[in-house]
Amino acid sequence: MSKKLKKGDRLYLVDGSSYIFRAYHALPPLTRKSDGMPVGAVSGFCNMLWKLLADVNDDAVKEMGTPTHFAVIFDHSSYSFRNDLYSEYKANRDEPPEDLRPQFSLIRDAVRAFGLPCIEMEGYEADDLIATYAQSADKAGAETVIISSDKDLMQLITDNTTMYDTMKSRKIGRAEVMEKFGVGPEKMIDLQALTGDSVDNIPGVPGIGPK
Repeated sequence: MSKKLKKGDRLYLVDGSSYIFRAYHALPPLTRKSDGMPVGAVSGFCNMLWKLLADVNDDAVKEMGTPTHFAVIFDHSSYSFRNDLYSEYKANRDEPPEDLRPQFSLIRDAVRAFGLPCIEMEGYEADDLIATYAQSADKAGAETVIISSDKDLMQLITDNTTMYDTMKSRKIGRAEVMEKFGVGPEKMIDLQALTGDSVDNIPGVPGIGPK
């Protein structure tokens, strides 16, 4: 990510926080023999990241194209500026499991060991940073592939920005958003404002949401 994006470049942005929880819930508990440290999420995360890198380097994900820039983006913590705007934001969520918490720093170390940028910012969510990088790339004429299936990120999809769900090996573009939600990416903010989001504890318009 050290080189400035230009037209013809292709930026891959991995939603690292989503990867962590997918890895944690997909695999049985695993501990390090030397000290009993939980490492199941670390192992799963690394396997997922390795597979993604192998796929793009071997051009297996031919439709998405090979990246010229690559970064893994994380939530800095469970707090963001949204909690100041709405105190009940994500108040319905439990704290991360005890055996997952010590793995967060190990996963970040693993990303750096892969030789990849590991990016987070205090007060902001991974989604905010992904949106900033994607929009900057779009303005520069570069392409962006967001590695995630999070509907909150679908508002970012443009002619130059797509999403890729690695679990389903599925590209998500304008047509896929329209098929699933009945509106294009540019209307996703309006749709979510109306329907709300029970996952984030955000109420919608009475009679319409949350969903």
